[in-house]
Amino acid sequence: MFGIGGGELVFIMFIVLMLFGSDKVPEMARTMGKAMAQLKNATNDIKSEIQKGVEANGLDTKSLSELTGDINSHINKVKEDLMGDSVAQANKVKTDLLGDSVVQANKVKEDIEDITGPVKRQK
Repeated sequence: MFGIGGGELVFIMFIVLMLFGSDKVPEMARTMGKAMAQLKNATNDIKSEIQKGVEANGLDTKSLSELTGDINSHINKVKEDLMGDSVAQANKVKTDLLGDSVVQANKVKEDIEDITGPVKRQK
């Protein structure tokens, strides 16, 4: 209940008992219960008014949810297409850049070997 464990609930009840006394606790519980019931009734009234307004305007919540689902699926499809194209382009650029740099690195390596000649290690 509200992410509160049993021990925590007992501790809270103990603090309330110490602060307000045993004679006020039942009265406070009744007041809290009435407030919770009024809040629940108010939210139910609001939900029913919204539902009546939707029905009065000729809107069907089921068709609206299907419509939003269709729109979301189209958006996701376009997003996947765009992502696929951009990934393919990025891979092409990567291979082009890597290919050029490998060729240049090999050329530099050959130039260095030509300059230094065969170098033998001394043992």
